[in-house]
Amino acid sequence: MSSTSPVLFWFRQDLRLDDNPALRAAIDTGQPVVPVFVLDDVTPGDMAYGSASRWWLHKSLDSLGEQLKSAGSTLVLRRGDAKEIIPKLVQEIGASQVFWNRRYAKWQVEADKALKKSLEDDEIRVTSCNGRLLYEPWDIETKSGGPYRVFTPFWKALKSQGNVRDTVTAIRKIDGPSRYPATDTLSDWALLPTKPNWAKGFEEVWEPGEKGAMSALRNFLDGPVDSYKDDRNRPDRNGTSRLSPHLHFGEISPVQIWHLVRNKISAGEVPDSQGDVFLSEIAWREFSYSLIYFNPEMHKKELMEKFRDFPWEHSEKKLEAWKKGQTGYPIVDAGMRQLWREGWMHNRIRMVVGSFLVKHLLLDWRDGMMWFWDTLVDADEANNTASWQWIAGCGADAAPYFRIFNPMTQGERFDPDGDYVRKYVEELRDLPAKHIHTPWDAPKDVLKKAGVELGRTYPEPMVDHKQARQNALDAYQSIK
Repeated sequence: MSSTSPVLFWFRQDLRLDDNPALRAAIDTGQPVVPVFVLDDVTPGDMAYGSASRWWLHKSLDSLGEQLKSAGSTLVLRRGDAKEIIPKLVQEIGASQVFWNRRYAKWQVEADKALKKSLEDDEIRVTSCNGRLLYEPWDIETKSGGPYRVFTPFWKALKSQGNVRDTVTAIRKIDGPSRYPATDTLSDWALLPTKPNWAKGFEEVWEPGEKGAMSALRNFLDGPVDSYKDDRNRPDRNGTSRLSPHLHFGEISPVQIWHLVRNKISAGEVPDSQGDVFLSEIAWREFSYSLIYFNPEMHKKELMEKFRDFPWEHSEKKLEAWKKGQTGYPIVDAGMRQLWREGWMHNRIRMVVGSFLVKHLLLDWRDGMMWFWDTLVDADEANNTASWQWIAGCGADAAPYFRIFNPMTQGERFDPDGDYVRKYVEELRDLPAKHIHTPWDAPKDVLKKAGVELGRTYPEPMVDHKQARQNALDAYQSIK
């Protein structure tokens, strides 16, 4: 191949031009670069993009396409099995090299290894980089070797690892070939819901794309970060960064976030204690990636072996009530309805609704995980899997199974005025704060004045908290 033959850059979960190591490496060859994104619903199996993620993907690719156009390039879109499409495209354009950023789930690692071997057998050079994490999973090991299973020592080890790499130079210009190969259009892929358009509420709260990601980070650092330690647990306040979908799609890198936060701490613009807690959440994401890398069956099997015999119940009726936010527990229902309306849920409430599913209803954590996979715009295989195993008590550094969140006290503590519940459970909006988390305890005249009729306008609790708690403890005892 001549030095003027093009190189192929394969976009995956790194839909950005800034701090994109593999894209920078492709450009630095001095050869024309052809960027491609492949919508592959074959290789991932059950882990193909869920419905909410497809909405975000459409918007993010649309934004990326415009950025590439401004840089003098074109995003080539192809749909199908990547192991067939990438080699065909390499042949079609006469590429000498292929570049991509690494991925870490089992199916991704296996697919990338097989494709790399196939390309190298055809004398095509493959370069992969770390564009997704602060450090590679194998970089952070315990003193005896091997991965961490507890977060706090992992966090300490990450901080003592040395300097996080510098961000790579932002990309403003990309030289391409004289002619780009044929491309699908985004509308060909029909990623957006239409009949009905259940994602219309997403438009009001999200700005997918690299610009939206940086805007979300700067907005967070301009205020909410100053009280992050406390406010991150308050769903009734704007206290979190809401960066999770941007990170999932790689519209911003954890390296960019790390340096921007550290720089603001050093400049005295962000309190050290608050910034450190926020960065520990970025480290939890790294921990989750380490877990799925070293435990490749984690999305199917509990890390704690004893839980593989847990007597999970299977009830479509109970599962449907939970999905629809019709459990009769206001804080749980608010979370599930926020998820449906916005494709996202506050992290404290994710813990509450997750605990309710696996401990009050004794339903399998995998059922919750797959519902989140379909309905979250930030449905990330590592975070979603690790967090569900954490709440179910069967994962790494897990909340003990016998720690059972009380949905009433969680509501009273973290949504004391009931503003969060009122926003998403509109049939309770006129209830006073004193009763909003326990409407069944409200006097009849208070319910009547608020227009609430339990069992008709709002459901009675589907289970009794005290009895459900005992049932969960009994089930745990059976495997103990």
